[in-house]
Amino acid sequence: MTSTGGTGPSRPTGPTGPQPPEAVGHPNGSGPTVGRPGANGRKGPVGLHVVDGTRPARGRRPAAGGGDATDEATDGRATRDTTAAAGDGSAGADPSAGGEPSAGGEPSAGDVNSGPGADSAPGPGGPGGGELERVLAETLAFLRRRITGDYTVDEHGFDVDLTEHVVAPLLRPIYRNYFRVETRGLENIPDEGGALVVSNHSGTLPLDAMMTALAVLDHHPAHRHLRMLAADLVFAVPFLAPLARKTGNTLACQADAERLLTAGHLVGVWPEGFKGIGKPFSERYKLQRFGRGGFVSAALRTGAPIIPTTVVGAEEIYPMIGNARTLARLLGLPYLPITPTFPLLGLLGLLPLPSKWIIEFGEPVDTSRYTAAAAEDPMLVFELNDRIRETIQHTLYGLLMQRRSVFF
Repeated sequence: MTSTGGTGPSRPTGPTGPQPPEAVGHPNGSGPTVGRPGANGRKGPVGLHVVDGTRPARGRRPAAGGGDATDEATDGRATRDTTAAAGDGSAGADPSAGGEPSAGGEPSAGDVNSGPGADSAPGPGGPGGGELERVLAETLAFLRRRITGDYTVDEHGFDVDLTEHVVAPLLRPIYRNYFRVETRGLENIPDEGGALVVSNHSGTLPLDAMMTALAVLDHHPAHRHLRMLAADLVFAVPFLAPLARKTGNTLACQADAERLLTAGHLVGVWPEGFKGIGKPFSERYKLQRFGRGGFVSAALRTGAPIIPTTVVGAEEIYPMIGNARTLARLLGLPYLPITPTFPLLGLLGLLPLPSKWIIEFGEPVDTSRYTAAAAEDPMLVFELNDRIRETIQHTLYGLLMQRRSVFF
């Protein structure tokens, strides 16, 4: 029985015998359903029953109150006379038997397209697939830019596109899930303009510098890039030198530091150098000498604020219990660490221990009240140098007192 505009039952104008159902497209474009001619000549979706009556097939049902129910009401399309076509003599299909309930009826367990978002079938963009789809799109866009040359590199070799879309995604699982880095004091880093981040150095390998740079990039409101001043050894290693340049590193010299600060970049420096990163585990969290204060002179000449930064947790990733100095000299290295796992476990010993990290950015030291000539005053330079060092050392002790455990 069909309905014409919802005004009442009328007799079909076509042949009265059972007609075979015809597959038509669903109004929301989600796939074919079974239709039959209505009184107005249009074909609407109906539930499909097996002719012998053994088991009903599941049909696609419009969402309650959705556009499909409205279209059926206005167009006068039949949705419940499949059992009559099958010869069972009933006026409509029982919803519990797999037929199509009226708009507003209770959805069955087998209906995958009911409820909110029924018009959007599950796919790559659905729950669980959106992240994969986004990563795939970003990867394809990155490859297209690399092929077409649609990316920029600054005068120091910094490749922002490579850093943000290749290096940073590789480091994020280590940052978030392995070291579980907790970041504090990011509000002390200015949103723009030159600034100098000065931090303690530890951990045998410079992972503390990488984690600090990622913390600023991911969690600072301005998502700034930390331009790190690296030791000359980094640029002497063939495969490491180009990668260091492309990720924003430059030579740890006063001239490069001043150029970056003058250009308004956020610069990171680790004044302890190899003395800090290569110290034995017995001297953990004891700051080494900060050199001659070259970073202070650069800040004074450019008027950039100095931000004392403290890292807790890096000392434990590679507990250095020995140093193969003779072999290190033969290899041209400043030190060759011996840890509880390296070289005993071979390459597996290079896996860092999963310590819990805290990175705290302290209150900035204002240098704008000094003139550029103040950089030539050795007493002032040494005073600021010691002041920054003592601030970091004091913060280290405070964070160690707060820490519950090395790994938690």
